[in-house]
Amino acid sequence: MTHDTTLRSDGDALLTAIEDLAWREDDAAERSYGQLAYHADSRRWVITELAPQVAIRAKRIFPRIASTQVGSYTFADNDEVRTELEWFIARYPLVISENDRARLIQGRLAFARIRAEIDQVLNRSWQPTSAPKRLREGKQLRPNQARAVEVARRTGRLLVADDVGLGKTLGALAAVMDEAYLPAAVFAEAHVASQWQDDFIGKFTTLSSHVVQTVEPYVLMDRDIYIFSYSKAPGWVNIAETGRFRSVIFDEVQNLRHGVRTEKGRAAEVFARNAGGLRIGLSATPVFGYGGEIFNILDIIEPGILGTREEFMREWCTSDDEGKMIVKEPAALGAHLRDLNLMIREVGSGPPPNRIIHDVPYDEDAAAADEAFARVLAQRVMTGSFTERGQAARELDMMARHATGVAKAAHVAAYVKILLEAKTPIILGGWHRDVYDIWLKELAPYKPVLYTGSETTRDKDRAKRAFMSGDTDCFIMSLRSGAGLDGLQHRCSTVVHGELDWSREVHKQLAGRLRPHARTDPITEIYLIANGGSDPLIASVQGLKASQAHGIIDPGRGVQRVDSDDSRIKALARMYLERGNS
Repeated sequence: MTHDTTLRSDGDALLTAIEDLAWREDDAAERSYGQLAYHADSRRWVITELAPQVAIRAKRIFPRIASTQVGSYTFADNDEVRTELEWFIARYPLVISENDRARLIQGRLAFARIRAEIDQVLNRSWQPTSAPKRLREGKQLRPNQARAVEVARRTGRLLVADDVGLGKTLGALAAVMDEAYLPAAVFAEAHVASQWQDDFIGKFTTLSSHVVQTVEPYVLMDRDIYIFSYSKAPGWVNIAETGRFRSVIFDEVQNLRHGVRTEKGRAAEVFARNAGGLRIGLSATPVFGYGGEIFNILDIIEPGILGTREEFMREWCTSDDEGKMIVKEPAALGAHLRDLNLMIREVGSGPPPNRIIHDVPYDEDAAAADEAFARVLAQRVMTGSFTERGQAARELDMMARHATGVAKAAHVAAYVKILLEAKTPIILGGWHRDVYDIWLKELAPYKPVLYTGSETTRDKDRAKRAFMSGDTDCFIMSLRSGAGLDGLQHRCSTVVHGELDWSREVHKQLAGRLRPHARTDPITEIYLIANGGSDPLIASVQGLKASQAHGIIDPGRGVQRVDSDDSRIKALARMYLERGNS
């Protein structure tokens, strides 16, 4: 169907709908329960003078409205909201102008049309009618990549949550392969910027690209794709505000999970707001902690689509505990995101991982130096002032994980030696520099290399080459430094989690470097958990966070609900205080 045909079709349907609903105007003149108007300055719909009995019903139908709110009720303007408001005034007539009624009907028709088109695209029997023109000869898109292209171009915004290894990067690049969407900006983690340029753009497309080198802006040569690290992008917001970048792609979009409270989040919001083409987020694990993180991400990609933060809290969350938005029904929210065509996800067909959980000793002597100070911090967490509690909680979190990592480091190394003696290439995941130092000393005969936050991009590239060439079988990687890294799957199928992160999704990203969903042999994941320190508590908290993440990303896949958080830091504090009294 051509664009002109679509416009004529929508125009005819709009006229018919207005004629069919003409009787409602006469009815509204006799019986109306309030007024509804569109405010162009704020791009919001406002209901006023709503009859009390209907206001009660409205608060049940629209959970975003606070139960105590009276007077006027505001709604964001998008096709979904227009559809819902049109349905509402059919049941409870409101006084509304002819232009505003037409706006509602237009939104409802557009919503239904786009949904029908996307439903066809998402059908397994769907086939693309053409290939992107800027793909290199001999290259073609996988079905999931072609679907991402079609959905993104129909909606203008999309979160692609396909499993690790299923080609989200190429799908996003294919979506912007049109003059209407170029030039595009890409936000990526610093250690994969060159990978975007060489392994993806250069290998699969004829697009030109440039990796932005500094935070300070400089004159950019004309290119199709400009690659920014998340840390450099804030310096370029003034350029983004000019509309220079027609589209923006956020790789590993979980970097924006804290929203505009962070510098990179504020920069991303400016780039997205001024991108008149496409806004695409990529991540198999967009939710690292609590489910509310998805709001922060999507409110940058499509502002207001989930309401304001307060409205989202009322509609979807149980509480805002210490700044964390805990979603009460993650699977329902996940289904809602799909219903809005905000998110698509392809699940890989690879074999399930062989997951081994092994207890290792907790060395009390190694942790003794940290234990005494940890008990002091624990006391402050439980009894200090508000400011003291916050500072002490952060320090206790770091101290407890550090103490646990050090206390089990030698035992982790002893386990790893068994694998290395068997000539098994491994990724060893950790977090603390002191822990790395112990591992480097204990595993020195096996020539381990480091890929952590402390190494330069050049050092990381050197470490990857040493591992890939077989110079070493031990690749020590920071739990949070490997997102987006590709290629390790060709050398390795075993990952050892030597330290634990509060988020299960961090470990999923680490294991994802081995592309478990795009291979025929199962990977092996080994979790080495200390029988003391913070490990037992972190393992339990991971259960709650995993239920939030999996429910949103994979609704309906039978994720077990976990009901209680119990405040991880206070639980840590009680653990240390009880230990000190024993």
